[in-house]
Amino acid sequence: MFLLISYDIADDKRLPKVAKLMERYGKRVQYSVFECLLSTSQLEELQGKLRRLIEVTRDSVRFYRLCEDCCQDITIIGDGEVTHDEEFFIA
Repeated sequence: MFLLISYDIADDKRLPKVAKLMERYGKRVQYSVFECLLSTSQLEELQGKLRRLIEVTRDSVRFYRLCEDCCQDITIIGDGEVTHDEEFFIA
């Protein structure tokens, strides 16, 4: 499945840990936004790791699942392209 995942981490010590974890699962498209092509088990694994890493009362991670039709309708103004290469990720 194709997901857009964004995060807002309140603590500067947790922030690089979350970013490093996210880089294992997807492609950074903006500072705290990643595009990810994940199986259901990879998504569950990532969510579990994030739950252990973040402070739920101060941090926020949002997962937006995009259907195939939605992915065909993504518009980018400026530099960048939509993530397509599933083999790039090493979750």
